[in-house]
Amino acid sequence: MGPLNVQLFAIFSQNRCVLWIQEFKVALEEEKINLKALCELCFSGIPFEGGIRAQCWKILLNYLPPDQSLWESFLKKQRELYTQFLKEMIIQPGIAKANLGLSREDVTLEDHPLNPNPDSRWNNYFKDNEVLLQIDKDVRRLYPDMAFFQRPTDYPCQLILDPQNDYETLRRRVEQTTLKAQTVDRNRSGVTNVSSPGKSLNLYPSNEYEVLPNGCEAHWEVVERILFIYAKLNPGIAYVQGMNEIVGPIYYTFATDPNDDWKEHAEADTFFCFTNLMSENRDMFIKSLDDSQCGITYKMESVFSMLKEKDMDLYLKLLEQNIKPQYFTFRWLTLLLSQEFLLPDVIRIWDTLFSDQDRFHFLILVCCAMLTLIRDQLLAGDFTINMRLLQDYPISDVHTILTKAKELQDES
Repeated sequence: MGPLNVQLFAIFSQNRCVLWIQEFKVALEEEKINLKALCELCFSGIPFEGGIRAQCWKILLNYLPPDQSLWESFLKKQRELYTQFLKEMIIQPGIAKANLGLSREDVTLEDHPLNPNPDSRWNNYFKDNEVLLQIDKDVRRLYPDMAFFQRPTDYPCQLILDPQNDYETLRRRVEQTTLKAQTVDRNRSGVTNVSSPGKSLNLYPSNEYEVLPNGCEAHWEVVERILFIYAKLNPGIAYVQGMNEIVGPIYYTFATDPNDDWKEHAEADTFFCFTNLMSENRDMFIKSLDDSQCGITYKMESVFSMLKEKDMDLYLKLLEQNIKPQYFTFRWLTLLLSQEFLLPDVIRIWDTLFSDQDRFHFLILVCCAMLTLIRDQLLAGDFTINMRLLQDYPISDVHTILTKAKELQDES
């Protein structure tokens, strides 16, 4: 391609991008947004420019109502509600610190740490600490191959960091609790997943707080707070490893919004969008539902059922090698592919997933597409080679994967 053709192609691409962004702006300027039309636009990818992606995700995840005239009052109410959660679940429950001021004569059985009552405040406090320590361990290593989550936020939570307040924050609770080394299963199926290359856990200091200026907090601390509040509000599921990998891309998208008015409230908005997404996805995290039609076992088997329909030869090959769906699809499905690709590619996949009416069925289509796209390698490989391929997926071009998934969808 000659210099002139290169220049013309660049101009054409730029104009096409401008028109693409303009399409979204027109769709989002309507007083009552046409959800069907917006979903069709978002399915092929959403622009980052102007905060368009962050705004679309809030709509697609059923956080913002289609009627824009309701946005201002709705957002004010939701953000105030989240502030109330912070006060009630992080600031006020500092019972350990409160009890330090009691004399031995003042302490009753009810507020004694050795109170055997499972409903005692101390017992709940210790249980919360167990959950908090697991969350803390996971969020500290969130996307360790990029620096974003270790950096200070532009809008630290002043309610938490106010030096005039004397209460026990999550940071203090973690610092004051002895961390004991223990082996943690990576998933409920007993399968040890192979981490993707570059995801070293030792890229940052063990005490990340030391690298932050006074009055600052890291992005991962914000994610920790979101997950802790979610666990407190949803005791039936609480916190399960992997939830951090779902919150991460949502929070990153909102916390990097070019619009400062929206970015300032990234924490609250992420919490409610994550809660909405988990309301659809939570059954895959509940062990007692594993074998039900809404549980993870059924979803994993659905991937193989679809593969059997679309590519019998490949299905039989995996069956012959005793490669079970839980060996790799557990992570693909529960974490919405967030550990299989780089963060920008995960976000692009989620543009399409969130815009599909049956997003979790489309996720199964994506998983099936991932298998068929490496069918030749799988058909030629033995058990060991194929497990490596499936645990560390070789194709990084997510556009090709999504195109193939759409083809599979159209064939159905």
